[in-house]
Amino acid sequence: MQKRRLGELEVSAIGIGCMSMSQSYGKPDAAESERTLFRALDAGYTFFDTASIYGVGHNEKLIGRVLGKRRSEFVLASKCGIRVAPDRKRSVDGTPNNIRHTCEESLKNLQTDVIDLYYLHRRDFDVPIEESAGALGQLVHEGKIRYAGLSEVSSVTLRKAHAEYPITAVQSEYSLWTREPEARVIDACSELGVGFVPFSPLGRAFLCDVIHSRDDLAERDLRSPMPRFSEENLPKNVALLEGLREIANKYACTTGQLALAWVLARGQHLVPIPGTKHAKFAEENAAAAALEIGPDDLTRAGQLINNDTVAGPRYADNQKISLDPEPETEERS
Repeated sequence: MQKRRLGELEVSAIGIGCMSMSQSYGKPDAAESERTLFRALDAGYTFFDTASIYGVGHNEKLIGRVLGKRRSEFVLASKCGIRVAPDRKRSVDGTPNNIRHTCEESLKNLQTDVIDLYYLHRRDFDVPIEESAGALGQLVHEGKIRYAGLSEVSSVTLRKAHAEYPITAVQSEYSLWTREPEARVIDACSELGVGFVPFSPLGRAFLCDVIHSRDDLAERDLRSPMPRFSEENLPKNVALLEGLREIANKYACTTGQLALAWVLARGQHLVPIPGTKHAKFAEENAAAAALEIGPDDLTRAGQLINNDTVAGPRYADNQKISLDPEPETEERS
């Protein structure tokens, strides 16, 4: 697979998000997850993404157990800053103590001496971002992580953090149907030499043309309460796929591959990490890196599906954990 750079890190042009191997999208299959991880390496992926919160440690342990002996073959990313209480309630904690404690646990779970890219998973508004960034920087100095990152932050937060300690990458949801990072953060990343890592670049599988009704969602699926997948909004959104299919058919690719090609074309500093727990989809996603879609067709895809044409916001109110929206007027530190 082609390579791209996130700051000083060289990674495959498309990475692999590992969350669904442990939670959120149906029942995990350990054997298939192992096969997917191995197949991803063999298919050219060199960028694997996890987090301490995924499966409450299960996902990190899976990667450590399965890929521990091949650790030198890939760039490993994980995240800290979200905690789960015994009652399963989640909270954000960006204190230096929690960042350090979580990192120590993650190193054990991942069976590694160092995490290549370590993100603050969400901003903690009770802790100055400079303190959280400084804590990540201290972990770099101690050799526990190689580079620091942030997830789902505004350009203002990025600039403040980057002034405290150099940020290598920002991870945020970004796809044809989720465009909020276009407001300022993608440009800020380019200006500062920071990589941008879109998660859910396939619209949580919607852009793969496999979800046509709520019957297609698994029991207790993370998407079930999301407004875009509601009984009212889903049919309206499914109707948008017809035009995407026409473009995909022109290039003999899937709608999911077209969606990934669109993200890749947004800038060389973008490295999308579509999530999957199936080897065949890891192979399909990898092939998107070699697609050559005409600029007019990429523009057309973006006109068909965007924030203005999609029905419903991306999150329900109870899913908005510490979102960090851009202010109405741009601030610079």
